[in-house]
Amino acid sequence: MIDHLDHLVLTTARESECIDFYTRILGMRLESFIGGTPPVERKAFRFGNQKINLHIKGKEFEPKAEIPTPGSLDLCFIADRSLTEVMARLEKERWPILDGPIMRTGATTKIMSVYVRDPDQNLIEISELL
Repeated sequence: MIDHLDHLVLTTARESECIDFYTRILGMRLESFIGGTPPVERKAFRFGNQKINLHIKGKEFEPKAEIPTPGSLDLCFIADRSLTEVMARLEKERWPILDGPIMRTGATTKIMSVYVRDPDQNLIEISELL
């Protein structure tokens, strides 16, 4: 019945720091669009064929999760480059790696991963397919 994930929603308490992390550090594209109930200008991060819609804590759009909470996500992204290049970029940007590189099991195959935290303390796994 389900084919793939289209988007997910991230709730942040630190909008500018969040935008900086997902655009400057992870290289996603920031876009604005009209949506929600009532329709208002919203923000999202685009990467590949997916996106992450952004909710600001206390200013969430309907419908929303029952208890939208910054820092409650644990996300894994597949990189478009080698993990060595990912680690070099993180080091260049002085973004601390919490763990890795370490082998994990991804959705379709084994992956090699490093872990970081975003400004809201969500756990972000960045991986390379093996």
